Amino acid sequence: MSILDTSPHTRGYAPRPVAAPLRAADVAAPVPDPLVRRLLRAKKAYSTRFVAAAVEANPAAFDLITDPMRAPRPGDVVLARVVTIGQHRRLESPASRRQTLFEGDEIVVSYGSRYAADQFHAVIPQDLGPCHLAAAGGLASRVVDQHAAIKDATVIEPIGLLSDANGVVNLSAFAPHPVRPASSVSGAAQRVPVVAVVGTSMNSGKSTTLACLARGLAAAGRTVHAGKATGTGAGNDAHHYTDAGADHVIDFTDFGLPSTFGLAFEDVRDVFATMADVLASPTGRGAPDVVLIEIADGLYQGDTRRLLTDEAFRTVVDRVVFAAGDALGASGGVGALRELGCEPSVVSGVLTSSPLATAEARAALDVRVVPTFDLCLPSVALSAAGLAPGRDGHAVA
Repeated sequence: MSILDTSPHTRGYAPRPVAAPLRAADVAAPVPDPLVRRLLRAKKAYSTRFVAAAVEANPAAFDLITDPMRAPRPGDVVLARVVTIGQHRRLESPASRRQTLFEGDEIVVSYGSRYAADQFHAVIPQDLGPCHLAAAGGLASRVVDQHAAIKDATVIEPIGLLSDANGVVNLSAFAPHPVRPASSVSGAAQRVPVVAVVGTSMNSGKSTTLACLARGLAAAGRTVHAGKATGTGAGNDAHHYTDAGADHVIDFTDFGLPSTFGLAFEDVRDVFATMADVLASPTGRGAPDVVLIEIADGLYQGDTRRLLTDEAFRTVVDRVVFAAGDALGASGGVGALRELGCEPSVVSGVLTSSPLATAEARAALDVRVVPTFDLCLPSVALSAAGLAPGRDGHAVA
């Protein structure tokens, strides 16, 4: 099976030409207000929400580093100006409101790389030159390739890296949860049933599948904790899990990461292991009965494949639920999962929107194919998660 290796560093790509060229020099910069006022007025992104709260509380504690040759790191926070509106016309706010963008707006976003087969392949630039808004959740990056069906990326001009008394502001310094080495986590996830939701690709229905599973388990009286371990930061999925009935929800942005693409695999593994441990631990509402974790993208994405074969994943995950876009993808995906040593408990996802595609998948597979919204039924959800109607211990895949 051919796997796209995404583990090497992502620097060195030639920028992808865009129909509307970077034209920062053509925009007349307004006379700037004092920095405190600018920071308070700037539109903040979802990925920067913990930093944004600190800025709102004490904007005078922050300054800017404007050296144009400064190389940003993943998670570094930048004040930037919108130059040209493209694919992303809105910026998701810390409260997940879609803020309309206008040329000339100043925004607070963070640097990161993006892997999105249906949108952009983007990497962290090597300086503070003009780049792109590569995701609505607030990702400053340089697009090197894109899907043919979408518009060119919104162009932004970095004004300066946010700084405080400790130097450049990075999301990790303000995040509520630190990332710990996989070898040092407490082991809570080994004492609670953990279900991982994976899929064929972006937009195969993973988040909806997880949300419906959470709904069914909550309806069965189970306390559900849920999270998204990899991908590009946005609030939609986390809010979806909460709305479905999950009692405690986190994602990788709660660990100070705007994106997991482009990180060393060891860092991705540590995020997953730490998240599983946090989700399996008691909160103010008590201990969970089950933990649900979504893994972004598809089985052919390098980090996803490596994670599914890693000991950190195998140690804590009891069940794998697989989401597919069509019957052929479901058949190939189940085979790919088995090659990786994972046996899916059920197949669901976008394919089950079509009765014909569902029938095709059922004819081709020896794994149960469950319509996504049937997972909202308690008995179906308990079976998919490997849990008996009564409360039990660790499930067996």
